Amino acid sequence: MKQNLSLLLCLVLLFGLLTGCAQTAETPAPSESLPVADASQMTEVEEVVQPGMTPISAESLADGSYPIEVDCSSSMFRIDACTLTVQDGKMEAALTMSSQSYLYVYPGTAVDAARADSADYITPVEDGAGSRVFTIPVEALDAGVLCAAYSKNKELWYDRTLCFRADSLPLEAFKPGVIVTPESLALADGTYTVDVTLSGGSGKASVSSPAKLTVEGGVCTAEIVWSSPNYDYMKVGGTQYLPVNTEGNSVFQIPVTVFDRPMAVVADTVAMSEPHEIAYALCFASESIEAAS
Repeated sequence: MKQNLSLLLCLVLLFGLLTGCAQTAETPAPSESLPVADASQMTEVEEVVQPGMTPISAESLADGSYPIEVDCSSSMFRIDACTLTVQDGKMEAALTMSSQSYLYVYPGTAVDAARADSADYITPVEDGAGSRVFTIPVEALDAGVLCAAYSKNKELWYDRTLCFRADSLPLEAFKPGVIVTPESLALADGTYTVDVTLSGGSGKASVSSPAKLTVEGGVCTAEIVWSSPNYDYMKVGGTQYLPVNTEGNSVFQIPVTVFDRPMAVVADTVAMSEPHEIAYALCFASESIEAAS
């Protein structure tokens, strides 16, 4: 009798241990709570890498420091100016921001930042004008660069994607043979046609292709015919160009500084309630160039 009772107790104890183990294995671990903003806490995310962009690494650039334009996926992360430094096969960007809203940035996602050691956070340095400068590593231009930003007021990390625009760099920033320029094409003076594609904006506008291309003294000028009569000026490299026609769709004559890569331009439209500048990119295909008949 005692043996049977002992055996029964052992079986009950064993069953309890097995049941406890099973419950432990099936019980989910508590979720990780991180100071990271979710989608409902973020403004609209914008796409910063445009169609036709090809990543450019430091190996394609000459050592030096250059001003460069930066597109950000969030309007809340406003960059006032940026300087790209290329040295020994690496790149870094100094982001100048007048806003005092961010305490740190981190090269990666918001989750990565929240889990990282605080010693790895990038803190700003104040310049002489009272702005804050964050210096971050850059793997490639014309590509999405992840950069998490920590909000001082919200005490949350926010995901940001930056795109450093290669088309905003001066031509001397590129090593010889990296990009196709009017000089490298060595086109004889004359009139040609060239295929051109437009990107950026809302996607509603277009330009006529092929476009007329005039070469004089090694300088290439393209005639851009818009699908709308509502553009009153264009900007290329900060220089403003007015329409060359008074009737019909807007027509401009602008310089072409690079082929086979997006060239940044700005076009001002009066179709809205107020004039509005829109950022576009034009890409001229060098292989399509033909002498005009």
